[in-house]
Amino acid sequence: MSDSLLQGLTLEGKTALITGGTKGIGKAIADRLAYAGATVVITARTSPEGDQKHHLIVADMATTAGTAAVVKEVTEKFGGVDILVDNVGGLTAPGGGFSTLTDEHWEDELRLNLLTTVRLDRALLPGMIEKKSGVIIHISSVAGKLPLWEINMAYAVSKAALNSYSKALANEVASKGVRVLTVSPGGVATAPMIQFMEHLAASSGATPNEMYKTLSDRFGGVPMGRMAEPEEVASLVGFLVSPAAAYLTSANYMIDGGAISGV
Repeated sequence: MSDSLLQGLTLEGKTALITGGTKGIGKAIADRLAYAGATVVITARTSPEGDQKHHLIVADMATTAGTAAVVKEVTEKFGGVDILVDNVGGLTAPGGGFSTLTDEHWEDELRLNLLTTVRLDRALLPGMIEKKSGVIIHISSVAGKLPLWEINMAYAVSKAALNSYSKALANEVASKGVRVLTVSPGGVATAPMIQFMEHLAASSGATPNEMYKTLSDRFGGVPMGRMAEPEEVASLVGFLVSPAAAYLTSANYMIDGGAISGV
């Protein structure tokens, strides 16, 4: 790799905050950005066992108090952030379609997958705008473009809302020196995803791999024939937050093995 290309990917001197950064996609992104030279801060609801390679803030990002605690610490200890990866999210509502979803289910999904991001962005964006520099990555999902009503209706709608918010925010702050991008993974081989497939498989008599194929076949299949590894998502994020991607903003990058990239 040439020196000029390496320089375009370096994050030396940058401070990055990754929410939900102790496992899965979040951990892979934290490790990738640290490898590129960034000072990395991560959040989690609980402190995992073992020593942490990155600065950890224990906070529930789905609450206003948790967000305030994180903002206070990164501001006081690091003077703000240059890179923000809004990774916290998840599917908490039951499957089964509209009739199974209560107001509480809808509110919980929107709170976790949309409002958590909105709240943290609102707190940290002013510092980026003041410096006329910064990158925000919103981790969404292919479900935001192609929901499966019997499995993830409320989750998919909350991710679609995140996609729309991300586009609007990107257009608002592009002239202020801040880039906002969305990354939408398909199936990723994280522990929660594997457990989810095992749960669905158990109820249908299929294996986890057969269940994943059945679900992916709903939208034309995955040409690559497998789930992504967390490190593959992290590689994309590492490029998008780097100086090499300086002219990229507003886009939603689908990383799905070719499944619905053209949708």
